Amino acid sequence: MIKGLAAATVWSTDQERDLRFFTEKLGFEVRGDVTEGGTRRITVGAKDQPDVGLTLVPTDGPGIDSGSARALAGLVRKGILGAGVLRTDDCRSAYEWLVERGVEFLQEPREGPHGTEAVFRDESGNRYSLAEERGSGPVLSREWSEVCD
Repeated sequence: MIKGLAAATVWSTDQERDLRFFTEKLGFEVRGDVTEGGTRRITVGAKDQPDVGLTLVPTDGPGIDSGSARALAGLVRKGILGAGVLRTDDCRSAYEWLVERGVEFLQEPREGPHGTEAVFRDESGNRYSLAEERGSGPVLSREWSEVCD
């Protein structure tokens, strides 16, 4: 029986740079740093959610042929891939805090039917929604898919 999500993959074009982004800019903590078979996997997570992590996986890792690795890295850099929704109790305050730390946003906080949402990218290019939920249902706006167009 499935109990829940433990970790999600975040494609990384530079693990050291992305590790600094998550720890220094977002305030995440390192949960694991393992090298196996020549491939390093770093798992980070929000301090207030110890049971879920994001694993920084290189775009040219094992099982990915060179052509696919180039294509994947290109899609990540272009901002095509959305890595997820990060919850907050106050989107506008979190937005200001992250901007002060150097996070570049694609969309400033905007009210939607399910809450307030801002959109940013990590240093590899993966997109994230920063969401303050109101009521029930997904916070992602229709603009989620349009912010990188």
